[in-house]
Amino acid sequence: MNNTSDLNLALSKAIVDQAPDAIIFADHAGLIQVWNSGAERIFGHAAADVIGGPLDIIIPERMLGAHNKGFDHAVATGEMKYVDKVLTTRSMHKDGSQIYIDMSFGMVRDEAGKILGALAVARDITERFASDKAQRVRVAELEKALAEKSGDTPA
Repeated sequence: MNNTSDLNLALSKAIVDQAPDAIIFADHAGLIQVWNSGAERIFGHAAADVIGGPLDIIIPERMLGAHNKGFDHAVATGEMKYVDKVLTTRSMHKDGSQIYIDMSFGMVRDEAGKILGALAVARDITERFASDKAQRVRVAELEKALAEKSGDTPA
């Protein structure tokens, strides 16, 4: 490698390592190969503890079957259900608590186009999700109170 290639590789690694969002890469077998500092912060697992292991550690048990089916299909065909979309979903923190994340996905291919695995970028939205839910509950309460005050109570 020349100095430019080395610099580009070092810069790419630094960007991934230091990104505030979780950046996760799982190989074609579904084993974690990249787990950046954002993933450590969001999910609570140190990279050293998860590299080489399955993605199961962040997927709620009731969602595991659907995830595995979708992952296997994506790696086999290159087609992803949520490509170019952001999926808001539940995930698991190391401490066992459920968190809400916005997640986007992509396939990673080599120079020849062969699928190497899948990339996911995630952002913790647990606080925003809870705030939005509380706001929806409050709006519903106010609408009910207004309906009762105006005599428009549904039968």
